[in-house]
Amino acid sequence: MTTTTPTTTSASTRRARRGTGRTVLGVVATLVMLFPVYWMVNVSLTPQDRMRKSPPDLFPFHPSLEGYRTVIADQGPYLATSLVISLATVVLTLLISAPAGFALAKLRPRGAGALTFVVLISQMIPGVIMAMGFYAVFLNAGLLDNPVGLVIADSTIAVPFGVLIFSAFMSGVPDEIMQAAKMDGAGTFRTFWAIVLPVSRNAAVTVSLFTFLWAWSDFLYANTLARSSDYQPITLGIYKYIGNNSSDWNAILATAVVASIPAAVLLVAAQRYVSAGVTAGAVKD
Repeated sequence: MTTTTPTTTSASTRRARRGTGRTVLGVVATLVMLFPVYWMVNVSLTPQDRMRKSPPDLFPFHPSLEGYRTVIADQGPYLATSLVISLATVVLTLLISAPAGFALAKLRPRGAGALTFVVLISQMIPGVIMAMGFYAVFLNAGLLDNPVGLVIADSTIAVPFGVLIFSAFMSGVPDEIMQAAKMDGAGTFRTFWAIVLPVSRNAAVTVSLFTFLWAWSDFLYANTLARSSDYQPITLGIYKYIGNNSSDWNAILATAVVASIPAAVLLVAAQRYVSAGVTAGAVKD
């Protein structure tokens, strides 16, 4: 027969209370952080004639899709441009960062430590300085106000991050696998393409997701390098729309909601891959 001492019961009660308190604090903090998102959706569904109602409706009792119809009519080209630029940036980033990460992790060239340090330092350069440098280079290269220039500029944000993630992940791939592939007659490129890259799926998804989000939400490079372009991303579309229609808030926030959907969907779909990819290399045997 087991008896429970008052001390054990008291300790269990205190642990349960602390757990409940943390849960309540977590829920409150989450609600506070998500309230702006809820309000954005609420206002996007509020009819224009009820926009100045006081106090404002906390729930869209009379929802209207007029703002979303305006988004489709006015912001469609901007959304399409952002999608193309973001996907192209993902492809370019993977093409550069995956082989570079493999080289640093497995080929171990002379000065690999210094190269890794340079890659890390490159992420610390302020974006404003990079934008001014790109402006001068693209002006002479004919890439100003060109979507290709935006793809190149956006990839410079993601490539250093991608190299570090791929390098950390591929360092955990056993060297015996590469040795076995070499004994079977596979060269370096074939080993990378057919063996190491497929098992680095989590790292590839992580790099792709963050690259897409950075390119999708970029405003600094877009405003500096493509301000006069016929093909502008959604960030510039929202910026121009606010300036031209500062009173049409349901359409403005409807644009923000639509622009947030791809990022939200990708984050939910790739959550488990990102968790594995970001923590790659954090634990060594």
